[in-house]
Amino acid sequence: MEKLKIVIKKYWKIYLAALVISAVCDLIGTVKLNVGIGTLTLFPMVFAVIFGGLLGPDIFKVFKTEECKIGGSLVLVVLAPFMAKMGISSGANLAKLVSVGPALLLQEFGNLGTILLSMPLALLLGLKKESIGACYSINRDSNLGLTTDIFGPDAPETKGTFAVYIVGSVIGTVFISILASVVASWNIFDPIALGMASGVGSGSMMTAAAGTLGEIYPQQAENIMIMGGASDMLTGITGIYMGTFVGLPLAKKLYAILEPKIGRKNNQEVK
Repeated sequence: MEKLKIVIKKYWKIYLAALVISAVCDLIGTVKLNVGIGTLTLFPMVFAVIFGGLLGPDIFKVFKTEECKIGGSLVLVVLAPFMAKMGISSGANLAKLVSVGPALLLQEFGNLGTILLSMPLALLLGLKKESIGACYSINRDSNLGLTTDIFGPDAPETKGTFAVYIVGSVIGTVFISILASVVASWNIFDPIALGMASGVGSGSMMTAAAGTLGEIYPQQAENIMIMGGASDMLTGITGIYMGTFVGLPLAKKLYAILEPKIGRKNNQEVK
């Protein structure tokens, strides 16, 4: 209890800000914007991420960098009850999961397609070996540990992974909420398929995407959450093996092929 009191006393601003931001975002509710390529559905979590970012050390400087790191670690604590609920719902609806067939397991291969898109872009932007670590996966906690273990903490590959880890933590929920809304507005994919696609291996991103889809398809909201939770769980389990044996080797091979052809030359090489 004494340790808990010390932590609360030291970081009370974080807890108070979280409470206020949650209340404000709940009052704002869901906002739908009609744009040219579809309808953007902005979930309250999107506003929470934006408000939290504004209070950080780079803009309004309400919180210091150390406090921001503590706040980031608390995300897992907040998501724990939700993920437990998803696990219970998945177990109670096991028949629905089984009826989907091998799609839940095979979806991990679909994530490899992003390597083919992201690697050329990373090289065109001027990244070198950092692109290997940045492009081989979604780069969440397990992937950061994997890259560090294979290449070392100071390797450029690890720096690339860490960069995407930070970017994903800051704007990942905003991006995937908007992406899910736009893709859903095309009316091409089944809502259940979109729910499965929400499980990218990040609990917060899955929650944001599945929540947005639930607003768009209220009749399917529960099934979307169930599939998203199950997909996210399986991605977390299989993703580390897919990254180790397929993702990283593929990224390294693509780098070796594409870097001499489209990689940008640095100043020393030009001289």
